[in-house]
Amino acid sequence: MIRLRLEQRATTPAWFYVVLPVAAILATLVLCAGLVVLAGGDVLEAYGTLFLSPVASRFALVETAVKAAPLIFTGLAVAIAFRAKFWNIGGEGQLLMGAMAAAFIGGRTSLPEASLIPLMILAGALAGGLWAMVPALLRTRYRVDEVVVSLLLNFIVFYGMMALLDGVWKDPLSGYPDSPDIREEAGFPILVPRTRLHLGVGLALLAAPLVFVLMRKTVLGFAIRAVGENAQAAAYAGFSTARVTMATALLSGAMAGLAGVGEVGGLHYQVMAGISPGYGYTGIVIAMLAGLNPLGVVPAAFFFAIVITGAEAMSRATGIPVYLSDVIQGTALITMLIALLFTRYRLRLKGVAHG
Repeated sequence: MIRLRLEQRATTPAWFYVVLPVAAILATLVLCAGLVVLAGGDVLEAYGTLFLSPVASRFALVETAVKAAPLIFTGLAVAIAFRAKFWNIGGEGQLLMGAMAAAFIGGRTSLPEASLIPLMILAGALAGGLWAMVPALLRTRYRVDEVVVSLLLNFIVFYGMMALLDGVWKDPLSGYPDSPDIREEAGFPILVPRTRLHLGVGLALLAAPLVFVLMRKTVLGFAIRAVGENAQAAAYAGFSTARVTMATALLSGAMAGLAGVGEVGGLHYQVMAGISPGYGYTGIVIAMLAGLNPLGVVPAAFFFAIVITGAEAMSRATGIPVYLSDVIQGTALITMLIALLFTRYRLRLKGVAHG
């Protein structure tokens, strides 16, 4: 009788980290093809529309890049936190905190014009970072599970934001639950004329290599990776695991907060109930697909931006529900987690003798 068993790898080939995400995506598409068939659609036509429509024209490509910007920031937020084994599930709430802080600063008439955009960026990053430090503080001081705390904080922020939008921030003219518009001078510059490609997209693309350098070339980055690999060994080497966890949370939350800043400063110019359709949660899938590599976050974010943007075009062309994009995102997380298993283990055939 032959059995399969998992055997731990002594070393992992470098090419695994490139091939496995691609394999995970292909496996996801194969698994989701069944849903396309059940919906009465043609698999090749549906996938062709899904992946080609977001890059078929200059306008579509720009819109895909705009959609990818907050996903890059939230993906970086998760990649930083998870590298230290700080399980930050609160990117959604931290994004909303950044958005509200940016909207507040952007609407101040007392501030000089030249200071609005820098202060919005700083305030949004700080708001997201401080909010992420709440579960980090509870974990380091009282050993409270950060997964539960960071997740629940998302709902606290959201309903607190809704209270503001239905209260003091409510538009007195339209009656809609939207915050007042930020000042015109606070809007992000447009990088390409007659498009929506704003400064936030450039900041997101710049953030990925900066985070990569920070994680690989600085003492803080080494400390984050050391704590994540072995907290006891890191403490023995002289690192304060509590301080490293707090710094990790601050940096992670700042990235998520910048996603909210970009949505306010570059797209909506106000805070609204639907300012984030779940970017914080999608960031978890993106970071895992990227193998927690900051540079890998960029192509992973663009992949999901294509899926999200192309789902609407696919639905119009084939009649397949747009919710297929949500299924693809969830399935991609599962297949990537399975793929990551094979970076540490290999399958071995083992014969079992009878008698």
